[in-house]
This record gives sequence, structure tokens and C-alpha cells, in this order.
Amino acid sequence: MITGINGARIRRAAAVATGGALLAGGALTAPAQAATAPSVSAKGAFMLNSATGSTLYSKYADTKRPMASTTKIMTARVVLSTPDLNLDRKVTIKQAYRDYVTAKGASTADLKTGDKVTIRQLLHAMLLPSGCDAAMALADTFGTGTTISARTKSFISKMNAKADTLGLTNTHFDSFDGNSTQNTNYTTPRDLAKLARSAMKYSTFAGIVKKPKTVQYATTSTGGTRTYTWYNTNQLLGSYSGAIGVKTGTNTPSGPCLVFAATRNEKTVIGVLLNDQYRYTDAAKLLDYAFGTSSASTMRLRTLPTGAQRD
Repeated sequence: MITGINGARIRRAAAVATGGALLAGGALTAPAQAATAPSVSAKGAFMLNSATGSTLYSKYADTKRPMASTTKIMTARVVLSTPDLNLDRKVTIKQAYRDYVTAKGASTADLKTGDKVTIRQLLHAMLLPSGCDAAMALADTFGTGTTISARTKSFISKMNAKADTLGLTNTHFDSFDGNSTQNTNYTTPRDLAKLARSAMKYSTFAGIVKKPKTVQYATTSTGGTRTYTWYNTNQLLGSYSGAIGVKTGTNTPSGPCLVFAATRNEKTVIGVLLNDQYRYTDAAKLLDYAFGTSSASTMRLRTLPTGAQRD
């Protein structure tokens, strides 16, 4: 017997339809029409109640999978937990960050060499357009060592140490941005949801990931001012009422991934979809299931402008 989030019994036939989804009692209540868990295309999925941590939906929640740019949630989490962090500290952009993006064919915030940007701006650049250049800048800044390579490796070690501290027993990082170097950059839906829940407790993180767009100003190497306009690759924002984040990720081994969160009637849920070609529709279906609503069927996906990063 499977139990839904409102405590209602669900017939075994419904469990088969969910592709192996298992459900557990949670604090959210839902009307009868939301009693049956939706089927999602994700290879792995998980959803929890942010306030209590209780499970709302689970599909192969503990199977390890690559996570692409959702890795950057941990990059931000490590930075934000740095003692005496100064978000207004300025970092000078190095050509190496641009060269890295070019070599990897990675998503970019198009940070210009010589520009001076703040840590807060780098977090925006990493979390909205999924800038791998910004992720490298943060890893280089907050790692230790005498070379960029040494500092970024040091930072990745900090990411793994933080995973241990947070009890993410099925998670390991070999990169600061999800561009795996040794095929050992992986997590599980459950671990990633726990990580996102932890990150969302930081007001800076939560404030950034809910923005569909940001305009930031940086000082150039010649003392001028450069304007950066970054669009959030998470198209659930502005599409599903109440959506407040969190992060996209897409690459060949991972497939399309999405960490999502939404708040309705003062209730917040956080979910993860790994390798899901219908990630936004499925996220909306899961959120409807949690809230007892029916928004997914009429949701119109926010479009990204031409030239905006996709992830």
C-alpha cells in the first residue's frame, strides 16, 4: 500500500503508473483529486517539504546519477558558508576563465577579462545564466594554492567536505560546475534536494535563484562601466505561479536536470528531476500534486530571449 501526501490510500495500480514512485506522508494537505501521484519521465525524482524535510515524492531517489550544472548549488553553498564572507569583495576576471569556457563549450556569463566584479555578482552570473566562467572564478577565489589548478582542486575538496557535513552520502564532486573531469561527479535526487534545502536557507542564495533576470554593473580594466544582463535559464520561473528557483543543468551524460522550488499559501516544497526531457512540465505536475492544484495543464513556459544561455 502506498500513502500519498494527504494520507489517502492509493491503489497498487496507481503505483505502477508512477514508474516506481514511492510516497511518504508529509505536512502538506491536498484534496482528493491530487491523491494519485503523477507519472514523470525523469530517471530519478524526489520532492520534499522544505519546512519539515519530509518526503512528498520519490522515484529512484537513491540511485546515483550525473547532475550537470546543478553542481553549482554546492559551489554557491560552499562560498556562502565561508567565514567572514564579504559579498562586496571584488574579483578581477582572468582570461583563463574565458579560455576554460571555450575549451569546454560550456554555458557562460560572458565575463570580460579585466573586469572587476563582486562575489555577489559572480553568484548571480553562476546561478542565472549558469556561467561556468563565474563558477571557475569563485573556485579560484575561495580555493587555496599557488596556481589556478591547485586552487580549483582545493575548492572541489571543500565541496566534498561540505557534502559529508550535510550527510549527502551518495554525492561526490570532481568539478566546480558539473563539467565532470573523471566521471565521478554524481548525486542522487534525495541528496540534491537536501542540498537545495540547505542552500535555500541562505537569503542571498534564495534571493538570487528566484530572479528571472538581473542587470549588473562592473568596473572595466580601464575604469569604465560595463553592463551585464543575465537571464535565468530556469524557465519554471514566471511560468508556474509561486516558483522560487532553483537551478537547471544539462549535458550529454546527465540529460536535462532541474532542481525546483515553489511556495503557495506559506508552504514551500523543493524537488529534483534528473535526466528528464519534460522537466518543466513534470516539475509543474509534481508541484500541483504537492499543493493540490491543477496549474500544469495550462502553464505557458516563459521563453528566453535570443542569445540568452540555455542549460
